[in-house]
Amino acid sequence: MNKRVIGALGTVLIGATLIAGIGIYVAGAKTDPNFLEPTKLGILQTPQGNFDHYSLDLSVYPDSIWNKRAVHSDWVSYGPATNFKLPPHVAVTVTIKQYDSGEKITNDFFAKVRGTLDGSMEVNGEKVTEINPEAVGHTFTARGLANGSNKNFFLNVPLPAVSDDQMSTKEGEYINPQVVTFTFITPDSGEYVWNCEFPCGDGTTARFGAAMSTLGYMSGHIVIDGSAKA
Repeated sequence: MNKRVIGALGTVLIGATLIAGIGIYVAGAKTDPNFLEPTKLGILQTPQGNFDHYSLDLSVYPDSIWNKRAVHSDWVSYGPATNFKLPPHVAVTVTIKQYDSGEKITNDFFAKVRGTLDGSMEVNGEKVTEINPEAVGHTFTARGLANGSNKNFFLNVPLPAVSDDQMSTKEGEYINPQVVTFTFITPDSGEYVWNCEFPCGDGTTARFGAAMSTLGYMSGHIVIDGSAKA
């Protein structure tokens, strides 16, 4: 997928609150009933203490052909869902298979890992704290709502691009992903939002339109709910 970056992002403000990209577009995600719930793994021992341990498995695709609910099959998308329901104060290990190509990200801030359990992630089994900002495929960037009690929660995981010579399919399915794994501790109960901070949509303003400003593709909700705890 050719993702030419047109225009530039505005200034990113980093402080008690951080608003970037299209976070405001995902405020209505709660209207989508399609939630992905985690799998219980057991107990995870960490330097911060012992936590109930869960997992989530996601993928990022160059299109939405796999998604029967998608209106725009040619739009880039996360799957199998973009809304997640998780318990509060647990460890969640997320594995993302990233199948898409990429380019230089418009703000190097989002090429660094932020908010994970130890400030790192694994890319194809190798622990890293950042990726090459010249070859970013997408990001998984989560934050608290600006008017909520958990507005300081922030998580950013950059996903490296698949090189053009590795972009291939077999029997209609994408192969050769970049496999990214990270663990984070869920915050207090409440509603949180996430989106991709790589400009991979359409539009004349930094390519944050189309898939990036439409729920169910590159943005969604994280609902932290005590009743979700098994």
